[in-house]
Amino acid sequence: HSYIHSNETPFKCFICNKSFTNKYNLSAHSNIHNNETAFKCSICNKSFTRKSHLTEHLYIHSNETPFKCLLCNKSYTRKSLSLKSHLRVHSAEKPFKCSICNKVFSENADLNRHLLVHSNDKPFKCSSCTKSFVQKSHLIEHFRVHSNEKPFNCSICNKSFAQKSNLNRHLYVHNNEKPFKCFPCNKSFYQKSLFNRHLLLHSKEKPFSCSVCNKSFSHKSQLIVHEQILKCSTFIKT
Repeated sequence: HSYIHSNETPFKCFICNKSFTNKYNLSAHSNIHNNETAFKCSICNKSFTRKSHLTEHLYIHSNETPFKCLLCNKSYTRKSLSLKSHLRVHSAEKPFKCSICNKVFSENADLNRHLLVHSNDKPFKCSSCTKSFVQKSHLIEHFRVHSNEKPFNCSICNKSFAQKSNLNRHLYVHNNEKPFKCFPCNKSFYQKSLFNRHLLLHSKEKPFSCSVCNKSFSHKSQLIVHEQILKCSTFIKT
């Protein structure tokens, strides 16, 4: 028991060098290498290397959620993963770090999804167009463009949206909430995109350039007006 407090892990696996604080955990871990799954679920036949994992798994079938968060009363079927992951919301702990850009995450699954950004791997492909995505959730959101599905409804005005993030932005209108505040001039915005556009005025940055005359603009809309409505190319040619 004293090894837990000292963070010592003297019991080492000879196959993968992983180490543990007690002999029982080492023994349970060894079952992974031996492909031993002695504890089987009688309902779905799923097998586990530890009895405790089987016990937690059985809560899924019974819909029991005995592992309760003392801070917000949310409850879970599993202590080992679900509750522990949830507790990081309260502690703001982010133990999983990207070795490429040092971005940190509260869950390993989030880190793995993030790593796809660096690899340029987009395994989730749209069957209706050529677009592909890093995350499955992004593909599902994108597919609503093709299906015209808008499952997120505003409870105030019944307006519907394809994405939850769009609904959240829309709600700022009803609440008269403008969470994106400009510190140089105290102007506030309810959309981050509008806030980012506004910041360009302070920075004097003009990232949108005309391909014909090289004139630059702070906003893309200004460039479109210049190119399409004022027909810059016509003026240059004449």
